[in-house]
Amino acid sequence: MPTADDIRPFHAELTEIRRDIHAHPELGLEETRTAALVAKRLAEWGLEVHTGIGGTGVVGVLRRGNGEASIGLRCDMDALAMGEATGLSYASTNPGRMHGCGHDGHTTMLLGAARTLAERGNFNGVVNFIFQPAEEGRGGAEAMLADGLFRRFPCDCVFGMHNKPALPVGQFGIRPHDAMAGCLFWDITINGRGSHGARPEAGIDPVVVAAHLTAALQSVISRNVPPADIAVLSVTRITAGDAYNVIPETATMWGTARAFRREIMTLIQDSMQRLTDGVVAGFGATAKLQFYVTALPLVNDPRLAREMADAAAAVVGEAAVDRDIERNNASEDFSFMLEHVPGALINIGNGDSAGLHNPAYDFNDAAIPYGVALWATLVERKLAKGVA
Repeated sequence: MPTADDIRPFHAELTEIRRDIHAHPELGLEETRTAALVAKRLAEWGLEVHTGIGGTGVVGVLRRGNGEASIGLRCDMDALAMGEATGLSYASTNPGRMHGCGHDGHTTMLLGAARTLAERGNFNGVVNFIFQPAEEGRGGAEAMLADGLFRRFPCDCVFGMHNKPALPVGQFGIRPHDAMAGCLFWDITINGRGSHGARPEAGIDPVVVAAHLTAALQSVISRNVPPADIAVLSVTRITAGDAYNVIPETATMWGTARAFRREIMTLIQDSMQRLTDGVVAGFGATAKLQFYVTALPLVNDPRLAREMADAAAAVVGEAAVDRDIERNNASEDFSFMLEHVPGALINIGNGDSAGLHNPAYDFNDAAIPYGVALWATLVERKLAKGVA
């Protein structure tokens, strides 16, 4: 099985690829440059390359032997709509765009795995390398699924990997069952009646309605969700008006909610709708509440999570693998793929870096050999030679 040391001869080349992607970040479903880079490299290493999957997604297919078993390895390619404050020589050259979640590193590690497995050929079956666009709330996983991802590229199981700041480089963490929360984005448009600021009695003030509704929404979790369940609801923005002396016609609110069970996500939606209808009607206003499910609760298959942890232990040793990490309130749209094919997602240590979605964040290039080695080891164990 490959080790991190086996990857080091081309670690510098992979680092150069990662930093090039970092310097040219692209938002979800706009990853044309990144997708072209991925496709070019995969073709150079002899893979069968398919582009335009779900918009800008890429799938590389590698076959060895006569085995019918197949495995999917998935990474994400998109950047965030935020500015970068790292001061690095390879910092973003696209204003307002930044690889602040490490997808540049994820893409690079999967490319490294494709090269390694193509060169070694030490497996029997099919590996589908899935380079997904638009993980950051733009529906990339759903777009690939709608484009027939698993019909066109059948997988018996599928695996993902995400970096984790504060977890030391060379360590991994995974959780069976409920690993990450599902995510709802929501927005509320409140319609009142505008008036002069000196004559509030002539209007219906949507700002006051928004203030009361913000307070009321804090009861959704505390008074509706069972204490044994973990859930979060946050109002993250309220906007209204553009003059000191005008009560506006409308106010808008938006935010997010997280939960580890689909039933709780539905409960939150129903509770929010009931509160919104009641509070708004009490002030004589009207409102429209809309929900956007950007990720489902991510549930790792226990057996496949164990096999992924075993592969990690083969690379870094059992002491460097946490097999039961805490649940993570963050979300991953890889969860949509796991609704169709069983699999698991593992965390790889990013060391002492800034947190994810932070303008000072940078993926740690020292983690690349460990990620590549894990991917290659997992494939060679799952698709062992001599197994029909």
